[in-house]
Amino acid sequence: MDLSSVHRRSIEDREGFWAEQAALIDWHKPFDKVLDFTNPPFTRWFVGGETNLCHNAIDRHLATLGDRPALIFVSTETGEERILTFAELHREVMRMAAIMQAQGVGKGDRVLIYMPMIPEAAIAMYACARIGAIHSVVFGGFASHSLATRIDDATPKLIVSADAGSRAGKVVPYKPLLDEAIALAAHKPARVLLVDRKLAPMDLVAGRDLDYATLRAAHFDAQVPVTWLESNEISYTLYTSGTTGKPKGVQRDVGGYAVALAASMKYIYCGNPGETYFSSSDIGWVVGHSYIVYGPLLAGMATIMYEGTPVRPDAGILWQLVERFKVTVMFSAPTAIRVLKKQDPAWLTRYDTSSLRALFLAGEPLDEPTAKWIAEGLGRPVIDNYWQTETGWPILTVAHGIEKTPTRFGSPGMAMYGYDVRLLHEQTGEEVGVNEKGVVAIVPPLPPGCMQTVWRDDRRFVDTYFTSIPGRQVYSTFDWGIRDADGYYFILGRTDDVINVAGHRLGTREIEESISSHPAVAECAVVGVADQLKGQVAIAFAVLKDAGSVAAADQRLALEGEIMRTVDRQLGAVARPGRVHFVTVLPKTRSGKVLRRSIQALCEGRDPGDLTTIEDPAALDQVRSAVTPG
Repeated sequence: MDLSSVHRRSIEDREGFWAEQAALIDWHKPFDKVLDFTNPPFTRWFVGGETNLCHNAIDRHLATLGDRPALIFVSTETGEERILTFAELHREVMRMAAIMQAQGVGKGDRVLIYMPMIPEAAIAMYACARIGAIHSVVFGGFASHSLATRIDDATPKLIVSADAGSRAGKVVPYKPLLDEAIALAAHKPARVLLVDRKLAPMDLVAGRDLDYATLRAAHFDAQVPVTWLESNEISYTLYTSGTTGKPKGVQRDVGGYAVALAASMKYIYCGNPGETYFSSSDIGWVVGHSYIVYGPLLAGMATIMYEGTPVRPDAGILWQLVERFKVTVMFSAPTAIRVLKKQDPAWLTRYDTSSLRALFLAGEPLDEPTAKWIAEGLGRPVIDNYWQTETGWPILTVAHGIEKTPTRFGSPGMAMYGYDVRLLHEQTGEEVGVNEKGVVAIVPPLPPGCMQTVWRDDRRFVDTYFTSIPGRQVYSTFDWGIRDADGYYFILGRTDDVINVAGHRLGTREIEESISSHPAVAECAVVGVADQLKGQVAIAFAVLKDAGSVAAADQRLALEGEIMRTVDRQLGAVARPGRVHFVTVLPKTRSGKVLRRSIQALCEGRDPGDLTTIEDPAALDQVRSAVTPG
């Protein structure tokens, strides 16, 4: 069996291929039809089949793995550790499900989860899956304004949260942020369920806020049967930044997602029942959904849920966890490895990492020096992979469960089974040749596990993803890429205005709107600039209503700080620009379009490119002066 023939079959005989993969999960009712693609580009997989994500992740393993670890929680922030077996996790999920049902939550209702990396967060996700509720997890680092927009879009019946999280030894209170978000939002959830970690004081709102520990005790012996769902019913929504200010709710199904994850665990990650999987991501991101919460347990593996950083209490903590729990598969981000590169390399060999078959890295482009450093330092294979919130599992990588294809530094790998990947010319839609730059696109139907649509907005799904390549209805990743003669892809960067900061996708439009809300700012432009540690950082250029108000350097510095704090409050620290430069005019075309690519090029020390359409060449000189050292 080789990857190219498996890939070819997955495209030429989609129904036969995916019918075989569907046997990797339990079905309560067999499906009538493997694929329904009668309404392109919308795709329905395993039509008529009934299954459940929680059942496949937990219940079906009880007879064989009931006393084996399922969820391993380690917090280097609080010093807490908990190990839940499959049987213990099953009981906790039923308690949480009973609490939700007692609050009127049922099939199709939304539950918004705004939680730190604690077991109750995963338990809440499994509980939603169990009873057919739709969960929408919002990253715990998001500020009130961002959270409010997601509350209004998801309209949850229940919000599950906690008093606080902790990051790098600093307590981050969640409850005040949540209260402010609910105040800002037009939609008011009926109930808020709160896990009290005793990290920060909480003011409870009478009639709305509920204490989890109290209700858990009341439902301690609850038995909650699985709600069987048709394959194409909604499992969850997860918000991702776009080129417009409003975040997109990526909507995922049940059956296709379960099958895609189960297949990826077998062919890509090569995980086996009874082993341990460690992803250092967060449940607020798609990696946390696919490869902390669902994927590992679908494969009968234990999953590690880690609250902490790669360097606390020291730079060996990740490898210490690998040794202690005999991790066989690990998933992290290039940013985490670049952080470790600044530490003593002796940490890489202090612990026994021989159980580790491979370290997978994704979230942003993996540069060759970082890949070589960690591969040589650990002495374990390092496997890059490329995918998106929208796809739910890798588009490009190598699949050692199919064939021991060698990796190539700088390349995430080859097209995975199910993905008909093409490189297309941005303006003509024609396929480009070997080693020629094109837009990475996927010819539909999208394989199982990919997004169904944008939550409550089918038109936006079509317009955003399937109309950008002229004359062709293909899914655009909005990434440039090239492919070599052997079929290895290389990702070259974004075609749109989404930037990637340490694996976090941020729309520059969102940051611009936040900066423009400051009363001193008339207009601004934000670009993503290459950064050695984070991959990219946001750099802002602001035009002030009264340029004379910041004539002195200390005035400019003070205003820059104010603007950064505005972004912090509205979007969270992850969106804070690295710098805010003040200019009197933004470089624009004569038709009024901001020349973001030229601004980005100057920030990165590159040629700004074709400027024949620029309205005022002096505007670009201001940018050049602002970013030139000295």
